[in-house]
Amino acid sequence: MKYIISLDQGTTSSRAVLFDEQGIIKGVAQQEFRQIFPRSGWVEHDAMEIYGTQRGVLERLIAEHKVNPSSIVALGITNQRETTVIWDRETGVPVYNAIVWQDKRTADLCERMKSDGLEPHVRQQTGLVIDSYFSATKISWLLDNVPGARERALQGKLAVGTIDTWLIWNLTKGKKHVTDYTNASRTMLFDIHKLAWDKVMLDALNIPVQLLPEVKPSAALFGECEIDGVKVPIMGVAGDQQAALFGQACFEPGMAKNTYGTGCFMLMNTGPKFQASRHGLITTIAWGIEGRVEYALEGSVFIAGAAVQWLRDAMHLIDQSKDSEYFAAKALGSNEVYVVPAFAGLGAPYWDMYARGAIFGLTRDTGKDHIIKATLESLAYQTKDIVHAMEEDANLKLATLKVDGGASANNVLMQFQSDILGTAVERPDVIESTALGAAYLAGMQAGLWRKDDIIRNRKVQRRFEPQMDESTRNRLYKGWKKAVDRTKGWVD
Repeated sequence: MKYIISLDQGTTSSRAVLFDEQGIIKGVAQQEFRQIFPRSGWVEHDAMEIYGTQRGVLERLIAEHKVNPSSIVALGITNQRETTVIWDRETGVPVYNAIVWQDKRTADLCERMKSDGLEPHVRQQTGLVIDSYFSATKISWLLDNVPGARERALQGKLAVGTIDTWLIWNLTKGKKHVTDYTNASRTMLFDIHKLAWDKVMLDALNIPVQLLPEVKPSAALFGECEIDGVKVPIMGVAGDQQAALFGQACFEPGMAKNTYGTGCFMLMNTGPKFQASRHGLITTIAWGIEGRVEYALEGSVFIAGAAVQWLRDAMHLIDQSKDSEYFAAKALGSNEVYVVPAFAGLGAPYWDMYARGAIFGLTRDTGKDHIIKATLESLAYQTKDIVHAMEEDANLKLATLKVDGGASANNVLMQFQSDILGTAVERPDVIESTALGAAYLAGMQAGLWRKDDIIRNRKVQRRFEPQMDESTRNRLYKGWKKAVDRTKGWVD
């Protein structure tokens, strides 16, 4: 038996997933790690803990399933995107905690960049908008605020990377400082036309190019990881959302998927064409494979599954995330309460770093069931915002939304998603599309699979059809838009 292992390094946990030759999951190992909040709006991770948990789950997976390392054809890596770490090339020790994609500390720097007139260049060359979400301003902040960092960077003593780069560096024992096109396209420093680091952006933020990794296609040889004396090649790398798009077999222009994870991320394949957005979306690289780059339109919702975690950990309204389905079902058809989970500002299509979370429509008889239901529904409303923008940009009507990620297992949420969109929602057998996409990229590079095999392997577990009438749909969505408007610009 031959295997592919995906290392799925997420925002709240590190996972290793074992796939057989048919792309079937044979085992999973997972471990959560700490979320660090030094100040309001700041979010950090301990990069050493990230690598420790990721290596730990890899070794546990192999031990628990008695996998002979020589039967592992390749490793695939998929990761939380934009999260940024700088480390010492000699010692391998980070100079500071990793700054997480949700972090807002560089909002003022982003405003200065907009005032300097950089927005058109950023939009055209990187496909992004100027926002603290992306890696560039995080790198700049680290160089400015860690004593001696900029000098050491200029001397070539430091290395920077998104989490894929950090993992590869450690897995190859410091031999490889590399990333892939998809992760590079999330930095706000990468020209997605020329497929090279952008000098204008590097100069604007005073970032030395020698700090940055080499950029490769998503299916390529990234290096070798030694497992029990056996050298296993790392052959597929993609940011988590692009990996999910690949895992969902969205290979044709117009195909779209939505991943319900910590955040909520919707991508639509636009093929080899750079599709600029006029409606608050971003353009990103979908993948680089077989000598060709394909692009995607993306809408990013910062807080999705994290809102359910907020119900559990901060509000103590549920004991486990999965309990949200039970309580929401009890409140169906009552009390039009809206939760706008703008805990880290609003992402697409609003891009408001200064919005904050709020609850609207509370009455004397509002109970916890209504709050839980409204929190779940916020994921669906935010997705509708993005679908609407995508349909306008791409000039087409989405026929079916392919879904994956943890919250896609919630039937109440998926039915409401179908209802509020007025569109069928399709949940595959394997909702681990992110890990599956990384496995497929690695397996294709290793010669184990072709695209036809991936399309054939995909099975639909359940299809949700809209049951809500048009007038109800319009009334509810109008209430959501009103609630969002009132959260904007909350922080002065």
